[in-house]
Amino acid sequence: MSNQLTVLIPCKDESLNILPCIESAQSIADEILVADSGSTDGTLEMVSERGGCRVIEREYVNSADFKNWAIPQASHPWVLILDADERITKHLAAEIRQTLANPDKNIDGYWIGRQNHFIGHRIKHCGWNRDGVIRLFRRDDVRYQERWVHAKMEIAPERVARLKETMLHYTTWSTDDYCEKLNRYANWSVTNYVAEGRQPSAVAIFLSAPLRFLQLYLFRGGFLDGIPGFQVCMYSAFYSFMKQAKLWEVSHGRLESGAEPRQAVYSAE
Repeated sequence: MSNQLTVLIPCKDESLNILPCIESAQSIADEILVADSGSTDGTLEMVSERGGCRVIEREYVNSADFKNWAIPQASHPWVLILDADERITKHLAAEIRQTLANPDKNIDGYWIGRQNHFIGHRIKHCGWNRDGVIRLFRRDDVRYQERWVHAKMEIAPERVARLKETMLHYTTWSTDDYCEKLNRYANWSVTNYVAEGRQPSAVAIFLSAPLRFLQLYLFRGGFLDGIPGFQVCMYSAFYSFMKQAKLWEVSHGRLESGAEPRQAVYSAE
């Protein structure tokens, strides 16, 4: 009883993903907790119609803030965070059950690898094959650091282990959605940069994109994933450029006379 598991699913406007995500979690979860941040596309209606989930709602500030609010509301001492675009495989579910049947008292969290997909195509190279996240952890002992994006969990390295099995991650189903996501993440990254005192660099603006593309496409084998791999590498390179360009804009962008100064913090939307 003490090792029961809450699967926490943070979401907003995830009507394409939410039901398959819940279906994949139900075999392992003693509770499915859906934390919604203002869906308007029917996501919550789909969750309600399906049944079997507890729903909590709150305004979204950033990922770390939202998850740190939701984690303590889990009913059980172990939590698995599962984004709506992720799926638990039957092999991973079996490993999690085995792990929680007799958890190591010296371990507070577990890394889980991800099999990443782009528009439905599995990406096996270009760095995406090395992806892993800490998602299974003790509810009362682990929180995210306060950052706008790419926040890490505040947990001592010696208190973390790694599961062998992986989850599925369907990064995007359309290029339109992916471009919006990259722009949003670039904005949040710049907010982090400004808070850290990072200064814009002309060299970074010129070189970040081509160097990133070469790293992923040639040295990390992105070319082996065909057209989907080429697209992933190109988008990743453009994302690197956007972060540098937006950082430059904060301090050097010229505004129309009388306009309000640019802000370092971008909207969460």
